[in-house]
Amino acid sequence: MPRAWILWLRDHFEEAVCALLLLVMALVAFVNVGIRYGTNYSFAFVEEVEVSALVYLTVFGGAAAFRKGLHLGLHFVFVRLPLSLRRAVLLLSMSLIVFVFGTLAYYGIVQMRDEMALSTLSEALQVPQWAYTLAVPLGSLLIILRAFERTRVLWHEHE
Repeated sequence: MPRAWILWLRDHFEEAVCALLLLVMALVAFVNVGIRYGTNYSFAFVEEVEVSALVYLTVFGGAAAFRKGLHLGLHFVFVRLPLSLRRAVLLLSMSLIVFVFGTLAYYGIVQMRDEMALSTLSEALQVPQWAYTLAVPLGSLLIILRAFERTRVLWHEHE
């Protein structure tokens, strides 16, 4: 893979995953509608695929938003604080992000372990359920990573 592609993928990984997921969701829904219209039958698994893809889409989209600083914030107030308070706010917000998404990742892993131990399968496709649950800890860890990156950028911008 050329170096330019690797750099592009590093900077746009989440967006690429989200675009691929949206493409798959749209194609699966389109095929299902076409088959239902033409034959009066429906693919039962389509809802399972779309709901599971939507969970992955949500966490990867959230990580992309953290990386770009697109989540709601009080930027108007933040930039008017003294430098020491800005840094304290950055540390506090990063601590809260690590706590919330770390807790989410932990309980996602606990749920995955339970699903593996019980050999839980999805309803329609009989896929191991942990493959769908993996989105929660994976996305949470990715969000923590992207939040660290964004916090580092903001830390250096406000020196």
